[in-house]
Amino acid sequence: MAPLDPHSFADSTQPPTTHISLTLYFDFTSSTIHASALFTLQNPHSGPFFLDTRSLTIHSILDPQTKTPLPFSLSDPDPIKGSQLFVTLSNHASFLVTYTTSPSSSALQWLLPPQTFNKSHPFVYTQCQAIHARSVFPCQDTPAVRICYSARLNIPSELSAVMAARHVERRSPVEDEALLSGDFSWCGQGRVVEEFVMEQAVPPYLFAFAVGELGNREVGPRTRVYAENVAHVLDSAAKEFSGTEDMIREGERLFGPYEWERFDLLVLPPSFPYGGMENPRMVFLTPTVIKGDATGAQVVAHELAHSWTGNLITNKTNEHFWLNEGFTTYAERRIVEAVQGEKRATLNIGIGWRGLNEEMERFKDNMEFTKLKNNQDGIDPDDVYSQVPYEKGFHFLWRIERQVGRPAFDEFLKKYIATFKFKSIDTDTFIDFLKANIPGIENQIDLVLWTEGTGIPPDAYEPDSGVYKLIVSLSNESINGRMPREDEVADWQGQEWELYLDNLPKSIEVSQIIDLDSRYKLSESKDYEVKVSFLQRAIACGCKAYYDEVEKTLKGVGRMKYLRPLYTALVKGSGKEDDKVFAKRLFLEARECYHPIAQGVVEAIFAKHL
Repeated sequence: MAPLDPHSFADSTQPPTTHISLTLYFDFTSSTIHASALFTLQNPHSGPFFLDTRSLTIHSILDPQTKTPLPFSLSDPDPIKGSQLFVTLSNHASFLVTYTTSPSSSALQWLLPPQTFNKSHPFVYTQCQAIHARSVFPCQDTPAVRICYSARLNIPSELSAVMAARHVERRSPVEDEALLSGDFSWCGQGRVVEEFVMEQAVPPYLFAFAVGELGNREVGPRTRVYAENVAHVLDSAAKEFSGTEDMIREGERLFGPYEWERFDLLVLPPSFPYGGMENPRMVFLTPTVIKGDATGAQVVAHELAHSWTGNLITNKTNEHFWLNEGFTTYAERRIVEAVQGEKRATLNIGIGWRGLNEEMERFKDNMEFTKLKNNQDGIDPDDVYSQVPYEKGFHFLWRIERQVGRPAFDEFLKKYIATFKFKSIDTDTFIDFLKANIPGIENQIDLVLWTEGTGIPPDAYEPDSGVYKLIVSLSNESINGRMPREDEVADWQGQEWELYLDNLPKSIEVSQIIDLDSRYKLSESKDYEVKVSFLQRAIACGCKAYYDEVEKTLKGVGRMKYLRPLYTALVKGSGKEDDKVFAKRLFLEARECYHPIAQGVVEAIFAKHL
């Protein structure tokens, strides 16, 4: 056996899957999917064949031509990888698996009507990154294997479906088109089939769908915004993301052709655990990015940048995650700089720099995860998810750009993308390509220190723009009780306030927090980046006046970027027993509103600090 990936049972001596044809019957009553998956392998195989699963009930595995059962077994579950599905093949290049998902699937969140915007219809959506596709369908769940797929989704007719794939048609179900197990009728009254096809090979973590009462708005020639069919949500999203086509064109100018045809956006209910997920053709977004001033488009810029770095070129395993996120953070900031100006991009860098330094503090007892290339044997990638691959990865690329000059680095990037598109690579492959195309770079920058060393290298560039220095200076002046004047903050948007709040000294007093909020109403901000940063500071100095707002926030959104710092601020450190009781009560009451991935993150915080 030769494992491909520390997070997968996939074996490099076995052929990769090239195509999966999925048939999915959605049962909202039981929060399960009755399904079949027809696998096509790169070449016929005899002997054992391994697939990843998690919380799946496997009913049968068949030869698709003869319908003859094939021997299989399912291992006891590994706490990180799930269960290995062991199939015995005999010169088979294809086989059919029938199975049912579990209500506890780690990729799926089933929402009751009260948990949605419209309050009238249920909703279900996927979040498969990093290793959760295996809880929706059996697969070689590693980014080292790229698949094409087709899917038939049988859903209630009052709902509709979207996927990170091309929509083929919406039609009535047809008898005998589905070989499934379960007590249901494929052609039952009030059911409809939505068909999709993904003809470009993608890693399994980019598989995505959502089913609910959906509406949409056109915002560009390649972009439609989807959300629950609630007018104010759709209208706000369309306004926020009206500049998307400009960003796509800028991305094409910088990085080459956009290969995915469509760049549609889906605004999910508030429980979505990430800011955005770069599913090709259909980016998933949290509603917290709709801020009313178009600054939420920066999240869209990040997900758009993934269309080149992450989706076209993918890290081979999560140990090289910076190849996805460091490159994408760099590309995002280049797009933002071109479309919104250098000031916006610089503020973004400044906020990221502060976040990177905070991650160094978070991992001070386990510096392995401050490396770009790290060892994740026996590690759940969700437990070590951080800003390090994003921000340290960005600074590595920025360091190279500053060394060779932007024009030369731009040419390098285009060549890199053209060379490795639709491939999965590791750090060593990138470094070899870098040295081959920028001769002598290893003598100018310590590439080993940057990729394999811990911490922040000494030659990383701290942001040094005038606006960045001014805001940090204003933060530092709070030590003397000075609050920024209204004329100093008159043109501030969320990023300026976020940078200011993130750099406030830990010694800030309760009275200063209250004075700051009474003047600028930060606890009431519609920008969650600002609100959560302010509430962190309030918790840190023990300002109980804002705990009602903390409760409202933790019960109102499921984005891990906000859950992690607020829950951590409440439970970290000695004493603080009232805060810890408060945090446990909040989680108990809000838990079912969080996606399973987010539930696990909060539970890990409690396990560490309680």
